[in-house]
Amino acid sequence: MKENYLLIPGPAPIPHTVAQAMSTKMFNHRGPRFKELITELTASLKRVFQTEGRLFILTASGTGAMEAAIVNFLSPGEKVISLVNGSFGDRLASIAAIYGAEVERMETAWGQPLDYRGLEAKLKKDTEQAIRAITVVHNESSTGMINDLEMISRIRGDHPALLIVDTVSSMGAVELPVDRLGVDVCFTGSQKALLLPPGLSFISASERAWEAAARSKMPKFYFDLSKAQEYLEKGQTPFTPALPQCVALQEGLRIYFTEVQESHYARHRRMAAAIRAAARALRLELLVKEERYASPTVTAVMKPPQVNVDQLREVMRNRFGVEIAGGQGPLEGQVFRFGHLGAVTELDLVAGIAALELSLQALGYPVEPGCAVSAAERVIRAG
Repeated sequence: MKENYLLIPGPAPIPHTVAQAMSTKMFNHRGPRFKELITELTASLKRVFQTEGRLFILTASGTGAMEAAIVNFLSPGEKVISLVNGSFGDRLASIAAIYGAEVERMETAWGQPLDYRGLEAKLKKDTEQAIRAITVVHNESSTGMINDLEMISRIRGDHPALLIVDTVSSMGAVELPVDRLGVDVCFTGSQKALLLPPGLSFISASERAWEAAARSKMPKFYFDLSKAQEYLEKGQTPFTPALPQCVALQEGLRIYFTEVQESHYARHRRMAAAIRAAARALRLELLVKEERYASPTVTAVMKPPQVNVDQLREVMRNRFGVEIAGGQGPLEGQVFRFGHLGAVTELDLVAGIAALELSLQALGYPVEPGCAVSAAERVIRAG
């Protein structure tokens, strides 16, 4: 059966008008049309990020922006505290280490809250202010956990360490005022909540981060943001941009701002609550136990002992046309994940939950027919 419902952490479904926009004829990326386009897109993205700082559009995946966030603002040998409780926190720490930063990982088990008290203690002990940056993933899509960025910002306080934040699976779906939170470097990707296919990433930098960029000694070429700034002032990018994605971004942002941002955030919270209610109705254990840490965009569910995750995903895909994700790293084979972000609708989610019920039943797990769908619908109706 054709895959009709894409309920994975990303790429997320996109509106059909966004897909149509990608069929644009090619045009000169050094000409007036692109200058007008990138000026408009940069201003609109600053509204999404809630920042008055610098913002750059990169033709790259989120991992490209992750690399840019490291190489532009740090130098080899500088001390970095990396908060890690999932796959992408691990990736961010690994990139910093590869480029020569002195990385101290503060790790907690995947799906467990970060060590906020430990971070506070380390910063208080750092009387010489040797720590130059703190890296963290806001929303760990590998686990379905949202980390407390407000708390991290308060803990950092007036310590001069840069706050470098991955918001790939949260930006656009979660209230995230970059400037108010004092986030120095923030990046996201196009393929999650911003209604775009993969191919673009976006990164913002505070003035404090820009001062650090002038001192940075890490090697860079494609991701050199100082070069990007020079070209942006001319209405261009240093290298050939992904023109179809840029045109599609214009349409995606138009749709995004048609829905009031707070309504956008509320819809994501509601879908997260619905899938969690459905899991409980099925007597399934959630990886992230505390509601305050539950991601609004991705939910990880522990598999029942008698069910194989790969088989579950195969039945949902082949019989019902619903695509969900498995676990990563140490969670591989232990959890399955529902993505509920971007253009995913509440009706899509209900269909996915119905498919989950039927698939679990087909694999021998006892299910009271309709219990999960009813639980989800009650959450959605309560709105």
